[in-house]
Amino acid sequence: MNILRRAKERCDKLIVGVSTDEAVFSYKHKVPTVTFAERIQIVKAIRYVDYVVEQAEMDKFKAWEKFHYNVMFHGSDWQNSSMYNEIEEKLRAVEVKVEFLPHTDGISSTQLAKFIKEEINCEKS
Repeated sequence: MNILRRAKERCDKLIVGVSTDEAVFSYKHKVPTVTFAERIQIVKAIRYVDYVVEQAEMDKFKAWEKFHYNVMFHGSDWQNSSMYNEIEEKLRAVEVKVEFLPHTDGISSTQLAKFIKEEINCEKS
């Protein structure tokens, strides 16, 4: 939510790509806990978001070819990764700026998922 708010503060129209379950599996090697259809509905309900689109693959240049955006926002956890270094280079060639926004301190979906699993296991015991 905070990343979307900060992104919207920096642009007129915010288009958010929501990864399909298959796309998530391709880079996280796990099935998302919340389904693609549920994630789409959640993102559509966020007031900072103007448009929600399906992201079936990680190729941000293909997304640029379709939407012709001039800035792309992403969480800073991917900054300086080999994948995003390549993406930045491709987008720079078409004058797209990539801005990495910091995650909110103390909020981690990985930690939250671990906590929920532990709580469920405790309830079963």
